[in-house]
Amino acid sequence: MADPSKKKRSPYTKDRGALGAFEGETITRRRFVTGGALAAGGVATAAVGLPALGFALGPIFEKTVREGWQDVGPETDFNPKTYVPKVITIVADIGEAGKTTIYVRKATPADRSPSDKGKQPLPYVAISTRCAHLGCPVRYVQAAERFICPCHGGVYDSQGKVVGGPPVRPLDRFYTRVRNGRVQVGQRFSVNSHLQRFSPRDPSNHLDGLWQYLYPSRPTT
Repeated sequence: MADPSKKKRSPYTKDRGALGAFEGETITRRRFVTGGALAAGGVATAAVGLPALGFALGPIFEKTVREGWQDVGPETDFNPKTYVPKVITIVADIGEAGKTTIYVRKATPADRSPSDKGKQPLPYVAISTRCAHLGCPVRYVQAAERFICPCHGGVYDSQGKVVGGPPVRPLDRFYTRVRNGRVQVGQRFSVNSHLQRFSPRDPSNHLDGLWQYLYPSRPTT
């Protein structure tokens, strides 16, 4: 038998003194509308946030990095003072569009990187021609000992460090080694202003200080 001392609560928000209540609104209706609004907000947030998150994290899971080493010539082709342009393949199976020019010279003590600590330093410097501003092709001017970008005035010294214009970091490089008297070029890597090596980054991505943690690696670009 029901306890007559327990009064049944009204189903209306106005009777319960709910904030913003109006005549005829039930508690059930309010809960339904509130839940629907929260669900719609969640869907809208996901629609905006998930593509952005996917854009940022997607490259991390891509596995299309060029494998192996490429021969760029005998050691006698190179010296420590002059860069020699060489053509390598960065994307296979698409013909000339998958090739790029790099500049190669014999390394000097000044080219040593903090990343070489406890390791054998790279025997040759192989510098990418992709500008670290927006990716335009740079060229090396031997007389000025400068890499020059014709698009937006980026200027780099003979080590690929920025000395003028808008680029945010030095030019990318490639790993090098010597086998049977011939120079080979491996994977690309990015460097900060101290020539410390990092996994490849997009043009315009900083690498000094905390910036190195804010941009994902982009080995496929």
